[in-house]
Amino acid sequence: DSPTIIQKEEVAQLHFPPGEVLKSADERIRRRFELDRAMVLGNMDHGKARITFRDTEGLKQVETTIWAVTEERVILKSGMVIPIRCITDIKT
Repeated sequence: DSPTIIQKEEVAQLHFPPGEVLKSADERIRRRFELDRAMVLGNMDHGKARITFRDTEGLKQVETTIWAVTEERVILKSGMVIPIRCITDIKT
């Protein structure tokens, strides 16, 4: 099941499911670590991260700069938001 590649501007039109996509606590801790790392890289070097996440239609992937990470969401360049609970993978 490979993700559909989208542009960051398309994130605004997506609908996100309510549940957590990762099963284990270890996976969630690793995801948080990777998000924080990607945010630092984005803010220091304007480095982009490849974020794989699930919306109500399936798996999507976007390559963009992460500006901020809150308790529940990731804020991308241009103010787009992805709920952390929907993110399956982050590559920097």
